[in-house]
Amino acid sequence: MRYSYNKDKSKVVFAGREDLNASFKDLSAVCDSIRYRNAAEAMEILEAIKSGSRPVLYLRHNKHMGSRHELGGRKGRFPKKCAGMIKNILTTAMANATAKGKDPESMVISHASANKTQIISRSPSKGILYHSGGYGYASLRRSDLELAKVEIGLSEVDQIELGPEKIRLIKANNERYLKKKASGKKQSPQRKPHKEVPKQESKKVEDKPKPQEKPVQAEKQPEKSLPKPEEKSNNLPMVESQAANTASQNSNPGKKSPDEAKKDDKNDGE
Repeated sequence: MRYSYNKDKSKVVFAGREDLNASFKDLSAVCDSIRYRNAAEAMEILEAIKSGSRPVLYLRHNKHMGSRHELGGRKGRFPKKCAGMIKNILTTAMANATAKGKDPESMVISHASANKTQIISRSPSKGILYHSGGYGYASLRRSDLELAKVEIGLSEVDQIELGPEKIRLIKANNERYLKKKASGKKQSPQRKPHKEVPKQESKKVEDKPKPQEKPVQAEKQPEKSLPKPEEKSNNLPMVESQAANTASQNSNPGKKSPDEAKKDDKNDGE
């Protein structure tokens, strides 16, 4: 297999595969996510993409693609099929490095690319094409099969033939990963994979909060009844009125009482 690496190939351990039945656009996006990273870290990234817990950033070929909050609002996707293919190729590259007496976990991916290889033209069968009559273009007139290839190269950090900025970036990424590995911290996934939750047959009754007990109030003591004032006898006003009548009669002896006047009027009428 001819590799497109244009530097000294003796310092790089290669692995590749041709005629893959996959989109070269998705393959190239996955290669961008693992390029210039430690081989062991790249394996973890590919495993996370394959499980659906980490999206892949698409810098190109992202028309009408949704944005992902894990990527800070940038466009991305989960190419699980392509991640599995590249993982197998990376495993082969690490095995080749072990066969050459090198430590693959300390090596860095210095080369990762994906390209289109060939296009196989296909058309529907004769019966489908002629029986449909081409009415409304219901049947597919042409369906091409596009194949792709992937190349991965591993090299040691001190033997990378790149610019100073790329080498500085590669060393920083490698040191960060080795420190994290030494401390024993695992990389937390950015997105949890979807799990089907079984339906519960019976819903548990939630414990209702108990009503708060009202504070006990002290019993009210009956108020002391005040003594009622003594009622005056009703005979006093009558006595006073009789005394007043007698006093008036004594003071005016010539005047007759009203009762006597009534009797005199009756006698006169008779």
